[in-house]
Amino acid sequence: MELAYYSDYAVRLVNTEEPARGKDTLTSIDAVRDLFGGNQSAARRTTEADVTRFRSVRARLRAVFEAADGGDETLAVDLLNSLLLEFPVSPQISGHDFRDDDGRPLWHMHLADHPSNATAGYAAIAAMGLAFHLTEYGVDRLGLCEAPPCRNAYLDTSTNRSRRYCSDRCATRANVAAYRARKRLEADRTDRAARPESTGRAADSAQTTRAGNER
Repeated sequence: MELAYYSDYAVRLVNTEEPARGKDTLTSIDAVRDLFGGNQSAARRTTEADVTRFRSVRARLRAVFEAADGGDETLAVDLLNSLLLEFPVSPQISGHDFRDDDGRPLWHMHLADHPSNATAGYAAIAAMGLAFHLTEYGVDRLGLCEAPPCRNAYLDTSTNRSRRYCSDRCATRANVAAYRARKRLEADRTDRAARPESTGRAADSAQTTRAGNER
């Protein structure tokens, strides 16, 4: 498992809440367990208390994305470092489940956690994964969706650092909104351009009427 994979733990947790829409799917033990994906052994450690703990970690991870998205590189790093200190992991070399053509293990780095609870284990992996992504690609690769009111977190892995939205759906929605806004602006400009001519014709007509009445 590549270390970059772990950064998705942070994104999944942050995106369980959409503050602008007032949505929060992190409301039960099952919702917490779903975040672990295939790591069912870790998911089984979840208790009712982890729901509140996960929400606390989520707020701190979102703060990292907000700082990065706002251009405050130092703050983003400081916030992430505080999570790394609080939730440490032990890197290990692993070769399970992956074999090359000769049947030999494909060795890779694995993050082994030794948590006191499910939240600590998840937070450790999410923070470390995000740290690897940040140092590999840069702080500006941590973003928040620009399609209001979404603001979901995403990790930009594009070659030209061009990603602005969390999904194709949000990108399409934003493009449609921008297109409609341009059309409204063009219509307003056309309408304003036509008004002086109409006003002039009306004034000429009124003047002609007055002149006729005077005669």
